[in-house]
Amino acid sequence: MINMRKKETIALLLAGGQGSRLGALTDTVAKPAVPFGGKYRIIDFPLSNCTNSGIDTIGVLTQYQPLELNAYIGNGQPWDLDRLNGGVTILPPYVKGKAGEWYKGTANAIYQNMHFVEMYQPEYVLILSGDHIYKANYQLMVEHHKQKKADCSIAVINVPLEEASRFGVMNADADLKIYEFEEKPEHPKSTLASMGVYVFTWKKLKEYLIKDENDPKSSSDFGKDVIPAMLAAGERMYAYEYKGYWKDVGTVEALWEANMDILDRNRINLDDPRWKIYSRNSVLPPHYIGETARLKNSFITEGCDIHGAIDHSIIFPAVTVEKNAFVLNSIIMNGATISEGARVEYAIVMPDVVLEKGRTVGRIPELGKPAEITVWSGKER
Repeated sequence: MINMRKKETIALLLAGGQGSRLGALTDTVAKPAVPFGGKYRIIDFPLSNCTNSGIDTIGVLTQYQPLELNAYIGNGQPWDLDRLNGGVTILPPYVKGKAGEWYKGTANAIYQNMHFVEMYQPEYVLILSGDHIYKANYQLMVEHHKQKKADCSIAVINVPLEEASRFGVMNADADLKIYEFEEKPEHPKSTLASMGVYVFTWKKLKEYLIKDENDPKSSSDFGKDVIPAMLAAGERMYAYEYKGYWKDVGTVEALWEANMDILDRNRINLDDPRWKIYSRNSVLPPHYIGETARLKNSFITEGCDIHGAIDHSIIFPAVTVEKNAFVLNSIIMNGATISEGARVEYAIVMPDVVLEKGRTVGRIPELGKPAEITVWSGKER
């Protein structure tokens, strides 16, 4: 085995999700590779959080449509993760002995990569999801874990009761010690929801991963199997309260909402020099704003050619918006063209699509009703 220097904490980032609820957006890319916010991919957020938190050893577990995600991460240089000892490592499923298997669940994915963890002999392992938008100092969570002498710490947020059934929900005492946990309960007893961010003491986690793998009835999932098993056995499990912005962007509507949220810097500010979100970007010329263009409360990135009207929208690199075109509350992804007289309202236009002259995509919602977001791939007719 390669002799790597011991690390107190390493991170394992689960990035193999199919993201079927995102529809055409994940037909050819994994959910963490979906473009976000004009200059980013979703995975930039947990990777940047690790860098900003001083965690320099990360295993990225990929599975579904990994090609673009793997190429995007590369050697980790944009996130200062091109290290000789540590850095970022892509961990796909692979053949072991005479056979191989896909990751059966989140716990099984970590089990299959225990050898990677053991290379660094960590005290603590941080488990992350690759499909959330947020800024968090993971080192504060690790310190909380140490102070509580915990075996497992779970980052939590308070959610509305009507949304709680979408999450792992727990009850905790005044000291934040967890005494009850239910994964996506039909009738939630609490609004304390798991963010899918965990800190485990590695020796303890390893023990439960092996037990879970040897249980033929297990679904090999942290929320359904490992965490309930640890709780039932009386292990020390604590909640870690997170106070900032956090969004699970697993649906089209949630992805659109998170993009719109970054236009309001009071929600999540991507322009904070103290906590930068890093990304891999193409080298393109500055954007051009023509004399017929009208812009309001929008992000316009490099390489764009703008001659139409844009209001409260996010325009990715190399987009063209022609004269008399109109874009409202929408996301226009890399290389798309909105032709003369076309309208885009409450929609996501996918990369390299040409919206024909005079065509309308999406619609303004009726008063008092939630927006129905259209994803335009150019294939619908």
